[in-house]
Amino acid sequence: MSPTLNALLALVAAYLLGSVSFAILSSWIFGLADPRSYGSKNPGATNVLRSGNKTAAVFTLLGDAAKGGLAVFLAQKYGAQYGLGQAFIGLVALAVFFGHLYPVFLKFKGGKGVATAAGVLLALDPLLGLATLATWLFVAFALRYSSLAALIAAASAPLFAFFFWGSDVKLLAVGVIAMALIADGGKRA
Repeated sequence: MSPTLNALLALVAAYLLGSVSFAILSSWIFGLADPRSYGSKNPGATNVLRSGNKTAAVFTLLGDAAKGGLAVFLAQKYGAQYGLGQAFIGLVALAVFFGHLYPVFLKFKGGKGVATAAGVLLALDPLLGLATLATWLFVAFALRYSSLAALIAAASAPLFAFFFWGSDVKLLAVGVIAMALIADGGKRA
């Protein structure tokens, strides 16, 4: 197959992986109501936590982060052998993130993308992911407001990327910036 077709297939696969809602899955597994029916009506870990089931919320958080990390990991590991350059990884990161925000399986109404973005950032660069995650945790625990924490963490991610990668601006950095600009998916809790 041509590199263009390989890239298209990988981007579609990343988007479809991002479209898998662990909030819906964990709610089903743990016998909870659909998270789109209570609280913020958002299919994400914070809203699943509102159900009172911490295990389901952790499962949601880890699942959403894992799908973001998995997509990037697979692109990093196998992209070159299919003719896909380093810059392609940034596009995969965006595809899985967009899949979470606008999942085809949920009529394009997804979560805010915090956990998925964290998984993507951790896979791109563990220090970048940890710095951004630490920012979110600090703001979330200090102010007790998840959406504000997400916005501040998203805004800090490009700054951390520049700090860790320097002036070596790649499509990876552009992907981080793009995720920051669309962070929170325009949604509020």
